[in-house]
Amino acid sequence: MFALVVRFTCKDEASAAAFDEVVAETVPQIKQHEPGTLVYAVHRVEGEPLQRMFYELYTDRAGFDAHESQEHTKRFLATREDLLASVEVDWLTLETGKGTGG
Repeated sequence: MFALVVRFTCKDEASAAAFDEVVAETVPQIKQHEPGTLVYAVHRVEGEPLQRMFYELYTDRAGFDAHESQEHTKRFLATREDLLASVEVDWLTLETGKGTGG
């Protein structure tokens, strides 16, 4: 498995609303076209209205690479740039868990 957590901080409330719209357009495409994407969960951060956290779990690195090559992902990546103040990515290595095979 291949996983990451991404923290997005939007520039302001208008940017956060626009970011949420882009996410709402992108996630159905991920569900429909990416068999290697096992989990793509988008979260709001309590008490931090400009932050969003993504948890992404892929079958393997190839599943992640396939996700990154999709047109809907490329559109998301390009569109988000004008909306964000910062992006933090944590690459994860599975130790153990429920529902993960680990």
